[in-house]
Amino acid sequence: MTADLDNVLEQAAAWRGAGKGVALATVVTTWGSSPRPVGSQLVVDDSGKFVGSVSGGCIEGAVVEQGLAAIKDGKTRLLDFGVTNEQAWEVGLACGGKVQVFVERVA
Repeated sequence: MTADLDNVLEQAAAWRGAGKGVALATVVTTWGSSPRPVGSQLVVDDSGKFVGSVSGGCIEGAVVEQGLAAIKDGKTRLLDFGVTNEQAWEVGLACGGKVQVFVERVA
């Protein structure tokens, strides 16, 4: 995971250095079966390109959307996905676990 984390942070720095808007998403809590551990990260630029993973693919679309919103408004977000959350089923988190993802704009 360290190599993945390094790639995400390096990409975030490169995009910011190029003048792009950037948001960073980090898994902060998991419960039960979850595809990625706490500390997993995804970075998104203002065009919607992203690097990294917070879920192995099942909630990335929703996280990228919230990352784009954070780039625009500067507000942080704490996203909850789990088996009791209707949105989790819509985005494909049917693994039986729960994941919280913190999203913030990179200044």
